[in-house]
Amino acid sequence: MAKIKTEIRTGAYFDSVVLMQLQRDLADLPDVEDAGVVMGTEANLELLDQTGLLVEEIKDARPDDLVLVVKAKNAQTAENALARVDELVAARRGREGTGEDFRPKSLESAVKLLPDSHWVLVSVPGRYAAGVSREALRLGKHVFLYSDNVTVEEEIDLKQKGAEKGLLVMGPDCGTALINGIGLGFANQVRRGAIGLVAASGTGLQQVSVRIHEYGGGLTHALGTGGRDLSSQVGGLTARMGLDLLERDPDTRVIVLISKPPDEGVAGKLLEYARGLSKPVVVNFIGYKTALREIDNLYFTSTFDDTAAAAVALSGEINAGEEEGKFSLEAFAPDQRYLRGLFSGGTLAYEALLILDAYLPEVYSNVPINKDYRLENSLVSQGHTIVDLGEDEFTVGRLHPMMDNELRIQRLEVEAADPETAVILLDVVLGYGSHPDPAGELAPAIGEARKNAADAGRHLEVVVMLSGTDVDPQDRAAQQEKLAAAGARVFLSSDRAVRYAGRLLKALEGAPQPPRLGFSPVDLESLKGEFAAINVGLESFAESLQSQNASVVQVDWKPAAGGNADLLALLEKMKG
Repeated sequence: MAKIKTEIRTGAYFDSVVLMQLQRDLADLPDVEDAGVVMGTEANLELLDQTGLLVEEIKDARPDDLVLVVKAKNAQTAENALARVDELVAARRGREGTGEDFRPKSLESAVKLLPDSHWVLVSVPGRYAAGVSREALRLGKHVFLYSDNVTVEEEIDLKQKGAEKGLLVMGPDCGTALINGIGLGFANQVRRGAIGLVAASGTGLQQVSVRIHEYGGGLTHALGTGGRDLSSQVGGLTARMGLDLLERDPDTRVIVLISKPPDEGVAGKLLEYARGLSKPVVVNFIGYKTALREIDNLYFTSTFDDTAAAAVALSGEINAGEEEGKFSLEAFAPDQRYLRGLFSGGTLAYEALLILDAYLPEVYSNVPINKDYRLENSLVSQGHTIVDLGEDEFTVGRLHPMMDNELRIQRLEVEAADPETAVILLDVVLGYGSHPDPAGELAPAIGEARKNAADAGRHLEVVVMLSGTDVDPQDRAAQQEKLAAAGARVFLSSDRAVRYAGRLLKALEGAPQPPRLGFSPVDLESLKGEFAAINVGLESFAESLQSQNASVVQVDWKPAAGGNADLLALLEKMKG
């Protein structure tokens, strides 16, 4: 009979990537049936409970406790596996680490090691992220804040502090940026050029940047703001600072402004500010209605392809686009009529909802543009459904779906088994920080889902929007080949992928298709020259920077004061 052994390490901390890798290493040991390696948050304990690994000894674990659980053939095997934890961590870091002989324990020590750094990347758990970011601002550094679950009050405080010093705070929940050719977080390798981006959208920034690359254009900088920047509470402060920076940058000739659905009042004020700039600004505010396509120096677009094409048209030639794609309805069963979209990119999901509005009467989502179509339960589709699996409700206690495909594969199996599902729509986002071989995991699942549907007398159309460039580390051509070999229809354009799905679903219905400001300016020189940064959190971000020949110091971060909130607040006050 299988035995479960556990260990709790108080005050130990590993980032979520290391935890995932360690869990897989333990599970792969001989005679080990299952393993759990998590921080002891309530959400993580619930996940252990769902997999049958939550035993009495660990039910009282705290959020800052490292919880180790091994289920093995016998008790001795489980104990032996737990005894190898430190060995497995050391071995993996030796293979994949940043190669540093010494890792500073504090941000201040890291800055002394790399005094020329202008940036701090923060990806620690949300309850600590604001404190680390405040420390970075105190030390005079721009902040790339990947962490989510940061309160809006903390975001406002951080951005106001940064604005006073002329320091950018990109985030929270900022997944991507490009600074002088160096990609931060999830980023694609694109050519240099004359177009600058400001985006309250992660995958939106990525998709527009890769399409600019495909159309023959290039980028100076791409500045993420975090998804809440254009909310009524935050007021677009980072977006305004980014516009001002690109306006003053002599290498930027065209500016692109992208956002998930913004607050109408904030959008109006930001556009009024943009009209005062001397450079053309291409605007894509998803769902934003305007009667004119062009106002002074503003050029309004509605899809990411249109945005990229307009930006390149203002600065150079446009390459030929992709074929729209043809389809046949003969293989579908009579009851097949619904779309199920499973997205890793939030803004790609928003764009899909916007485009599908012209094809389908209603599309339900956990991130709806029309609040009347919010899913009652994000885990259960209803009618046509688009699900953003990168939302906070899915990422508590697990990696973002751009890094881990497990949750999406599970959902793919469920949706494919539904006899009313006709089309499954997926995004696959390449670039630094993303899964090293997403197609390697998704393609077999797609092939199996289509085979099962065929065995049941149904045709399952799988449409993939592949977002990346031909020089991304995952090898886009190889990714496209794997997905196509599994039977997926692959588009490099998110616009064309969604329109293809919309036309197909509409045809299945048998209906005709439907025809200046309060902040200190950012020092331009801090974005020029060789890129140097301090990384606090996900080690994979440091590895991505190293692969781009950037200088980086990884901080061996652990929650100060054992994670005690009162002591943490006292320490911050002592630092001023």
